[in-house]
Amino acid sequence: MSLFDEDKPVKKVSHEIGADISTLSVDELRARIGLLSDEIGRLEAEITAKSSSRNVAENLFKK
Repeated sequence: MSLFDEDKPVKKVSHEIGADISTLSVDELRARIGLLSDEIGRLEAEITAKSSSRNVAENLFKK
């Protein structure tokens, strides 16, 4: 690694659904899997939060 590598901006890993992945390395593929797994967790947490709010509202109006 040269001194000039430090000046390069770090590219943020992102993934576009359906993008060509044939040129990615195994490490890059694993990074994408991690990124998508984190996003799935975030989506599931939001579903849980919204479901809880809905259940509270439904129970309030049932009384």
